[in-house]
Amino acid sequence: MTALGALAACSFDRPAQSQDWPRRPVKVIVPFAPGGATDGIARIVAQHLAQLFGSQFIVENRLGAGGAIAAEAVARSPADGYTLLLATLPQIAIVPAIAKTQYDPVKDFAPITNIAVIPFILIAHRSVPAATLGEFIEYVRERPGKLAYASAGPGSLIHLAMALLLKRAGLEMIHSSYKGSVPAMMDVVAGHVPACFAAVSDAMAQASSGAVHMLAVSGRRRIPQISHVPTLGECGFPDLTMTAWNGLMAPAGTPTAPIEKIAAGVIRTLREPKVVERLASYGADPIGSSPREFAAMIAADIPLWAEAVATAGIKQ
Repeated sequence: MTALGALAACSFDRPAQSQDWPRRPVKVIVPFAPGGATDGIARIVAQHLAQLFGSQFIVENRLGAGGAIAAEAVARSPADGYTLLLATLPQIAIVPAIAKTQYDPVKDFAPITNIAVIPFILIAHRSVPAATLGEFIEYVRERPGKLAYASAGPGSLIHLAMALLLKRAGLEMIHSSYKGSVPAMMDVVAGHVPACFAAVSDAMAQASSGAVHMLAVSGRRRIPQISHVPTLGECGFPDLTMTAWNGLMAPAGTPTAPIEKIAAGVIRTLREPKVVERLASYGADPIGSSPREFAAMIAADIPLWAEAVATAGIKQ
């Protein structure tokens, strides 16, 4: 009877602990270096969750392999709610399609919430006679294989986004690869390359100077600051939504209680105007989804970006 009592006590220990979560500091692992958008979003959320729950949320930057090192570290961590991944789209939907990883993007993680998405804007140099996406498509169609587009390198988000758009539109362009998104965009601004996808803030700055035209937004909805620029969906591509999302994930098997608490805490945080303003400085659109909604989005993204990888001709 004593042994049975001890077993019963052990069986109820983990749920009880999860209900009391957090009882010690929570680590949030970021797959990129300090100073970037992902790191900034992580620190904004960590600060507010710490205030909300009265416990430390420590941001740890763990770089390498396109974020795969950070993702693997979290996947192998105890499933107790004290180690989280500030995941971005590449670690879940792109890196596993390009290279062999030591984690399964679906089986090894429990989605918590999609914090924010960062859309891209398709821009074209001012010399391109196209003020709309439709006009750009016709311009390219009349010159098959003669025009180039810039990207931040093979497998980068803006490379794969353009590859998908070209496939859906039935167009052929030459891929011009750069070491980073800024050099790629600057060659479009200079007129050396006709077009590329660019970050929202960069595209807006260059468009305000008259250097480029903004043709379409890759997200699900228009951007308030540039509400005249339509989405790809509005331009005839209703199933083509491409954004760089930033979300929290935990190791698979993490109890429901901390997952639900974190999701609710993030949703509450994203209602604060100052937080929305700070996210906007990174070009990020706050979301705050439920764990189920985040999981559904991931399930839709994985085949979409696998298609992009295949379309771009990138082999594992």
